[in-house]
Amino acid sequence: MVQNVQLPDFISRPSYIERVLPFIDQPLIKVFTGQRRVGKSYLLFQLIDRIIREKPKSNIIYINKEDLDFAAIKNAKDLHDEVKGKYDDSASNYLFIDEIQDIENFHDALRSLALLPRLDIYITGSNANLLSSDLAGFLSGRYIEISVYSLSYHEFLTFHRLKDSDASLMAYLKYGGLPYIKHLPLRDEVVFEYLKNIYNSIVYRDVVNRYAVRNTAFLEQLISFLANHIGSIFSAKRISDFLKSQKLRTTPTQIQNYLHHLKQSYILSEVPRYDLKGKRVFEFGNKYYFENLGLRNAVAGFRPQDMGKLVENAVYNHLCFSGYEVKTGALKKEEIDFVAQKNGETHYFQVALRLETEETISREFGNLERIDDNYPKAVITLDPFDGNTYQGIRHISLRKFLSDR
Repeated sequence: MVQNVQLPDFISRPSYIERVLPFIDQPLIKVFTGQRRVGKSYLLFQLIDRIIREKPKSNIIYINKEDLDFAAIKNAKDLHDEVKGKYDDSASNYLFIDEIQDIENFHDALRSLALLPRLDIYITGSNANLLSSDLAGFLSGRYIEISVYSLSYHEFLTFHRLKDSDASLMAYLKYGGLPYIKHLPLRDEVVFEYLKNIYNSIVYRDVVNRYAVRNTAFLEQLISFLANHIGSIFSAKRISDFLKSQKLRTTPTQIQNYLHHLKQSYILSEVPRYDLKGKRVFEFGNKYYFENLGLRNAVAGFRPQDMGKLVENAVYNHLCFSGYEVKTGALKKEEIDFVAQKNGETHYFQVALRLETEETISREFGNLERIDDNYPKAVITLDPFDGNTYQGIRHISLRKFLSDR
């Protein structure tokens, strides 16, 4: 029996579903986290559809906190009573809760509901701090987290029914990967109007309102600053000093607070610096990237002079989508753009717009040559060239790199 859900049409995102399959019917709460509008709700729909097809006698309980039909569920007791009222002890029960962070003390309800036999729980949320603190503190060892990102380049092609081409890549770098854009004509005046509205919704709902931010004008200036300095190494003090030079006064502590809010709302990702010699993470000096390139471009504009930054941001996003833990590397005075680790393996990447001069070639490949280990190393650029290595270091075109699923 399916309660309170009408399944819409959807395009499957199999990479996420495959990650969940081993945990279906296991006594672990499945938690989908990520920025608003990246498609978490539709992943729930895909799972519901799969369960209905494979186990048609199952009892499906669905709650969406963005739907007014569920406005009465305000706290843990409301949630507990709603689920218990629809629970069927003679069937396999599957509970799906969308945007659970809007329910006060939801962790208390989850802890109690998790004791029910034959109840499999799936939730989504759009606030990293709320979920991580509550789940880690109250449900330690009883949940798994699946990070959901905007569409990868391959998914973008699938959603928009496009062939892999330079034009398709430029559309991806310009408009980003919010799934709803597939319903819109890919024209600047249409897509950026949509993206600006989504940007405002996320900033004001998930940052300003949730954290009671008073200086919204400064928050907007900070986001604009970061959008124009993708991939630059900054500390809160350096950001504060620069903004003071622009007649925008605030303290490093306030900058740290705002950065925290932006990260927890999945607008920004913060990438720490890793000392490749000392094998330690530096306390200060991080890089910042946007989770969605389209939202970044809605803030700062899509300009030719920013293409190198967008390429670097796209590489970072794809590494995260592919399941890597990513840091930026420091090797004495040299910088390695990305140190990506997964399953005990390390990959090193340098990113450049193009390899047009000997100086650029020497710098990008030379930095990687100085790393004293045998893990794979590659330079990624917009150049279409794909041939012999440079001293054993691969050169990969961005299109090819982003096509790797």
